[in-house]
Amino acid sequence: MLTRTTIDRVVAVALDEDAPWGDITAESLIPADARAHAELVAREEGVFSGGEVFAAAFRLTDPAVEVDLLVRDGERFTVGDVLAAVSGPARAVLTAERVGLNFVQRMSGIATLTARYVAEVAHTGARIVDTRKTTPGLRAFERHAVVSGGGHNHRHSLSDAVMAKDNHLAVLTERGLSVTAALQGAIARLPHTTHVEVEVDRLDQIDAVLAAGIGTIMLDNFSLEDLRAGVEQIGGRAIVEASGGVTLHTVRAIAETGVDVISVGALTHSAPALDLGLDIRLDDSRTPVAL
Repeated sequence: MLTRTTIDRVVAVALDEDAPWGDITAESLIPADARAHAELVAREEGVFSGGEVFAAAFRLTDPAVEVDLLVRDGERFTVGDVLAAVSGPARAVLTAERVGLNFVQRMSGIATLTARYVAEVAHTGARIVDTRKTTPGLRAFERHAVVSGGGHNHRHSLSDAVMAKDNHLAVLTERGLSVTAALQGAIARLPHTTHVEVEVDRLDQIDAVLAAGIGTIMLDNFSLEDLRAGVEQIGGRAIVEASGGVTLHTVRAIAETGVDVISVGALTHSAPALDLGLDIRLDDSRTPVAL
């Protein structure tokens, strides 16, 4: 969940990075009493995300700046739509505009790409989820954007769920430990509310994992044929997640194998920023300036 505390903390760091000793351009060129109005305008169609983050960039720069969000996170828009209106001291509007745009363009890009993946798997029963392949420090923002696009979140961090991957299993095997016994021992030590997932990369690994009573089994980089076989082998005894090699061209076929979840790293590590612009006008000017 994207809280105001998280928003303010991250946006404050971004503002400090962009203007550590103030905005000398705005302070030297723009009169202190000048006021400005601006509109956030869509230059391509997409799905909106990051409205409160956008607004925070202006609010934290100067509380006198007012931001009116005209669409909600998760809403679709088309070219030319006005997504938000900004008004207040011109210096503050000019200082905050790039940080605000950077966040809302990035988050709306993720939401838009996620929505495309979700549309591809419509009516299959599979849900699209993100991964931990996020920008360091921006995970909460990027995962909020995934939800805006109709997707779902995987575990948030290493602290909130167990996920034994191939490297974990390799260590167990090297030490001569039984995968089933090791997993059962881990489950016995965990709170009953903690979900456990195990990644496998071969069909012959599934039975040992199932025997431990695991909640989710990830089939990693399986062919479509092996995905279908894996779903049948698991037979509803665990949630089945598919991962690896997922693109917009392959996701529908993956979903049709019967898996429950498809995790897509590209949602956050490869989404292009959406083209949004801030058209600004000073109170005494009739000509908008696109920033």
